[in-house]
Amino acid sequence: MLLHIVARGRIGRSPEGELIERYLKRVSWPTKITELPDTGGRMPAVDPGTRIVMLDEKGRDLPSMAFATQLGRWRDDGVRETRFLLGAADGFDDAQREAADLLLAFGRATWPHLMARAMLAEQLWRATSILAGHPYHREG
Repeated sequence: MLLHIVARGRIGRSPEGELIERYLKRVSWPTKITELPDTGGRMPAVDPGTRIVMLDEKGRDLPSMAFATQLGRWRDDGVRETRFLLGAADGFDDAQREAADLLLAFGRATWPHLMARAMLAEQLWRATSILAGHPYHREG
């Protein structure tokens, strides 16, 4: 299953960009990042059956094991792509939220966009390592 991050804003060469690359290189599943300008730009076409996960302050705060379980379920159900959307500074509107399969938050705090993207990359590595039985994640 492709793990596709579609994010508003460009990181370029930065410590956050290096951190994201470091985590995504560890993920054994196919990954892709699409960066869009803060406004405008064309969202890549969404194939039928793609799951949409929006990072949103109104989202669920899932423990890592639950996040991994959800990704594993989608993978096992034959989902070909899970797309993770990170919006611009104003986030998403209610209609966009309604269209998502999952609204995901990283706690109740507000995170800078670059940090949220880095945390997503780490959580993708963590989730796929949990599903592979790798000892990276320590529950307890």
